[in-house]
Amino acid sequence: MSRHEQADDQQVRGAADPVAGLAHRVPDLGALELLLAVARLGSLGRAAREVGITQPAASSRVRSMERQLGVALVDRSPRGSRLTDAGALVTDWARRIVEAAEAFDAGAQALRDRRDSRLRVAASMTIAEYLLPGWLLALRAQRPDTAVSLLAGNSTVVAERVLSGEADLGFVEGVSVAGGLDSVVIAHDRLIVVTAPGHAWARRRRPLDAGELAGTPLILREKGSGTRQVLDAALGGLARPLIELSSTTAVKASAASGAGPAVLSELALGEELSARRLVEIPLDGVRLSRDLKAVWPQGHRPTGPARDLLTLTRT
Repeated sequence: MSRHEQADDQQVRGAADPVAGLAHRVPDLGALELLLAVARLGSLGRAAREVGITQPAASSRVRSMERQLGVALVDRSPRGSRLTDAGALVTDWARRIVEAAEAFDAGAQALRDRRDSRLRVAASMTIAEYLLPGWLLALRAQRPDTAVSLLAGNSTVVAERVLSGEADLGFVEGVSVAGGLDSVVIAHDRLIVVTAPGHAWARRRRPLDAGELAGTPLILREKGSGTRQVLDAALGGLARPLIELSSTTAVKASAASGAGPAVLSELALGEELSARRLVEIPLDGVRLSRDLKAVWPQGHRPTGPARDLLTLTRT
């Protein structure tokens, strides 16, 4: 391709993409700030020191601007540097561009500050009650000015809130993650079967197998909860509800009253097991372990306080 054809081709590309063409014709902000410093200080050397570069680098940058614009900008002499007439005009334009860039940066910082001043978290019940309080205390030590709101619900509700933009970060306990969400494992958990000490299972000598567990009506969390998803998966969907409750605390209270056996997270049962208000029933051949996950909209990695909270959950 000849030189004239290359020039024509560049003109066609510039016309097709005016923004890209503009980037080639307008000096960058660093060069414009240097030119403003030369105009104010009357010396290329002092201007170079002000913007934090060497004098040879400053000279090279000015020459590059002059080639880019096709006009001389600075007259250099032993007595210093002064702007040409064209340089004075370009400096006036440069000042407006730099001021606009500073306003843009201030606006962007205000947006970041507003984003970082709040954090909306959605979490499934076990995580909300037994893990999040510690994480949020640690986050407060790092970000005392960030206001945190917590939306607690089952894993299905958490996924819906994150997908709809109601929450910046979610925590779920289920078997799978809803479509449209990215996730990372932040902890591991185990479900256990518990009863009141007076229940017949508390006196049995052999572990429960899957058939006995599936054939017995249980006090369960509602469908959509992570706890229920894991149990249904382990029993092939055959779990039989005696009572369905939407609160871990209510499930524990019902089991402790002697209403029947319950299946809950080990995280939620430390105090009840230590005080023997509930007893754990051993299992044989039933896998009730699960991963606890943080979730966020696909392709949008958490930033600001959401990123900091995510980091705290993995330390």
